[in-house]
Amino acid sequence: MSTALLIVDVQHDFLPGGALAVPAGDEVIEPICAAAERADLIVASRDGHPPDHCSFVAQGGTWPPHCVEGTPGAHLHARIEGLEPDLVVVKATAADRDAYSAFDGTGLVATLRGRGVDRLIVGGLATDYCVRASVLDALREGFAVTVLADGVRGVDVVAGDAGRALVEMREAGAIIA
Repeated sequence: MSTALLIVDVQHDFLPGGALAVPAGDEVIEPICAAAERADLIVASRDGHPPDHCSFVAQGGTWPPHCVEGTPGAHLHARIEGLEPDLVVVKATAADRDAYSAFDGTGLVATLRGRGVDRLIVGGLATDYCVRASVLDALREGFAVTVLADGVRGVDVVAGDAGRALVEMREAGAIIA
């Protein structure tokens, strides 16, 4: 039995000044770094979009261009890189398909099971999108999940979305700590 820290999308474009900045997104970094000390394995996810990704407004999507592969905005924050993740999974790499969850098309479930992981600590961005989707997928796959309440921040496109996402994750079986 072991615990993995799953760091969701702490990339420059989601941090203050980025193309799709999450309000106070940089506040997740310290709690995530502190949680790394309690983990047997550190996994980070990141968006790696092509320039014509379907989620971008120009292609009829919801979001401005962000986390385009090969740009500085797609890079993980230096403090997250400094944790030297054991694994980095890249998601949403196909132009015609979106993927909010760190488990969507990345092979992460098999990797975690292969390394004996049964528990996840999750932090990152954004609570109401990629964190939510990743946590719900992890729970469906049978992992015990703890969400770092001080290690997540939401986009809150509609006021309260992040809070509702935390309630949904808790009701699905996650511990919010």
